[in-house]
Amino acid sequence: MSSISHILPSWVLTHGPALLVVLPLLMAVLVALLPSKNTGAEKIAWMAVLSTAIICAFIAFGILGQVVSHGPVKYAMGGWEPPIGIGYYIDALSAPILLLITLIAVLCTLYALPSVVAEIEPKKRSPFYAAFLVSFAGLLGMVATGDAFNVFVFLEVSSLSTYVLVAMGASRDRRALTSAYKYLMMGSIGATFFVIGIGFLYMQTGTLNMMDIARILQDVGPDSRVVKLAFVFIVVGLGLKLAMFPLHTWLPGAYAYAPSFVTAFLAATATKAALYLLLRFGFTVFDPSWTFISKFFMYLLAGAGILGMLIASLQAIFQNDIRRVLAFSSVAQVGYMLLGIGMTTTLGLTAGYLHMLNHAMMKGALFLAVGAFWYRFGITQVSDMRGLGKTMPLTMAGFTIAGLSLIGVPGTAGFVSKLALVRAAAENGWWWAVGVIVVTSILAIIYIGRLIEQAYFQPAPKQGAATVAKNEAPMIMLIPLWILALSALVFGIDAEWTTGLAEAAAHVLEGGPILNTPPLSGGH
Repeated sequence: MSSISHILPSWVLTHGPALLVVLPLLMAVLVALLPSKNTGAEKIAWMAVLSTAIICAFIAFGILGQVVSHGPVKYAMGGWEPPIGIGYYIDALSAPILLLITLIAVLCTLYALPSVVAEIEPKKRSPFYAAFLVSFAGLLGMVATGDAFNVFVFLEVSSLSTYVLVAMGASRDRRALTSAYKYLMMGSIGATFFVIGIGFLYMQTGTLNMMDIARILQDVGPDSRVVKLAFVFIVVGLGLKLAMFPLHTWLPGAYAYAPSFVTAFLAATATKAALYLLLRFGFTVFDPSWTFISKFFMYLLAGAGILGMLIASLQAIFQNDIRRVLAFSSVAQVGYMLLGIGMTTTLGLTAGYLHMLNHAMMKGALFLAVGAFWYRFGITQVSDMRGLGKTMPLTMAGFTIAGLSLIGVPGTAGFVSKLALVRAAAENGWWWAVGVIVVTSILAIIYIGRLIEQAYFQPAPKQGAATVAKNEAPMIMLIPLWILALSALVFGIDAEWTTGLAEAAAHVLEGGPILNTPPLSGGH
């Protein structure tokens, strides 16, 4: 990470927090202006998106190196220091999420070249790429900003463009329109709750800068009804965005019918950014030591996590569409993260954050593989996976590795984070939670095992008298899939780096409200 800091020009790192957001937004405008129905323009749009994602990934690496070496980064947009201007604040909690979003964007954009051609109408491809860049910028802005209202702005920027991206899946399946509409309705309700909560905070504190809010709330104390209302509205709003059970009803349809590229990107990043915001507000803006907040985390958040783990896992077993199996699995995996966070202990927070990072790798790989199945054979149903181990051996092998990691097989990243959750629950005396983790892992064996059994233990379908010939996914789709699948193995064998990032994030959360941190960089 320090080597990245030396490679990049100093001004890039100095203005890195702003560039992460401004660069994709500017590029989105240029891409949207490219002519439609032009093959050359489509490739230019794809190259522009890929170049933007790569540049942002390098910047995110550099910022993470700065945070690790020197501590939190503060940046004043336009040189106007908060509370007059908007400040960006990146620390050990947010820097890994920025890196995760940018790296997933690079891999998914590589994958997108053949995928978008197959799934999106020619006249919509440039606007599609432009909408993706806007969504990408919104997610990065949500994580980087230190201004509460700015969080809402970027939340809406990302959400509105995501609704468009999901709806564009109608070229493949008309149900994408219904799913996008449902996502729009639920997302709008979530955003409304969130902005009302921010309004209550502003009414109580007179500022929108998160550091200032945290400082003033320490003086106000936990007895203010306005503060309690603000907390409840913010949590409900973010709960809808991160698909917390039972606020998850928009997610299965959105994941199932969106274009493959979009589904893989959203599954690996969108809920993670929303979960980050829940951590940021719950632990560093509000004070987690306050009784009503600590009880909320212990009873409601952990309880919702447990219910999500059990019910969504059971629902996944009875789905016939592969994408819906994985979508309900995502709701269950969010439950694992919420369980760790609800413990509010060092081990619990570390385990929840670590599972968030690991889940992005394995679920991204699973959805990339499913997109490749559709690309080659039009496969969306579990029963259609018969013989894929023979007809698409490399793609299916990547899917299998990621699936085993999702189950929590030893030697995979999923095992590392599930073991950390078990340790945290045992330390907390929550032996019932250990039992739930074990039971839901067994349920994961059932719903992932169904898919693997069809691929490896059922005969391939026939074309006339002959078996369907081997027909692997294009290399440009296999490379991102295998990078994520191998990451799930590498970080399962040696998890020192990811665990270190999770521990650093947990220490930030344990430190309580952000009160005063000297600036490292500025927008002057």
